[in-house]
Amino acid sequence: MEIVLEAKQLKKQYQDKLALKGLDLQLQAGEIFCLLGQNGAGKSTTINLFLGFIKPTAGAAFINGLEVATNVTKVKEYLAYIPENVMLYPNLTGLENLALFSRLAGFDYKKEELMQYLVEAGLPAEAAARRVGAYSKGMRQKVGIAIAVAKHAKVLLLDEPTSGLDPKASNEFSELLLRLSKAGTGIFMATHDIFRAKEVGTRVGIMREGELVDLLATSDLNANELEKLYLNYMH
Repeated sequence: MEIVLEAKQLKKQYQDKLALKGLDLQLQAGEIFCLLGQNGAGKSTTINLFLGFIKPTAGAAFINGLEVATNVTKVKEYLAYIPENVMLYPNLTGLENLALFSRLAGFDYKKEELMQYLVEAGLPAEAAARRVGAYSKGMRQKVGIAIAVAKHAKVLLLDEPTSGLDPKASNEFSELLLRLSKAGTGIFMATHDIFRAKEVGTRVGIMREGELVDLLATSDLNANELEKLYLNYMH
């Protein structure tokens, strides 16, 4: 299977704090990897290293076989990122945001094609013509997913995507992720949500104080067992 994301002895030191301690990890195409951990465990640092927002102190992060630190611009072609709050232009409509971001990625779609991407991402057709400033968090995320699909991203990076979503929106988001993974997108998600991690994840990693302390296949345990294991590590 094709490896689309990889960490090799990835470390990040901030002054006197070692935020990430030699992470080794691989993500395959079509896999959903969920990284669990408390605030300050190193989850966001890991994502920021893969995005090229920060440089590693040692080791390397790879996207689609390219080292991120030396190919920051090139790896953006293969990546899409959905942070906790999706950054869109509030004065533009959902359709206009998608048109803008897909053009920046080098794609020139017709209006009908853009609408198709939005509707497939679960955004109601009538909402596409409304300004994003009036969207809920769940609606903004759907535009984010549409952008990822429109730019043919091989890897989707997600940072706490379900925090603040109601159960219906959270469930719809999970279904979207499963559809993307079936289409071959590699998904890397940092989350606190143990239930969602079990529900959508192929594998789960537990991170504590910058270290990956466990790595499991979600098929090997139920949500209660995963929660117990996670809480044991947090003591």
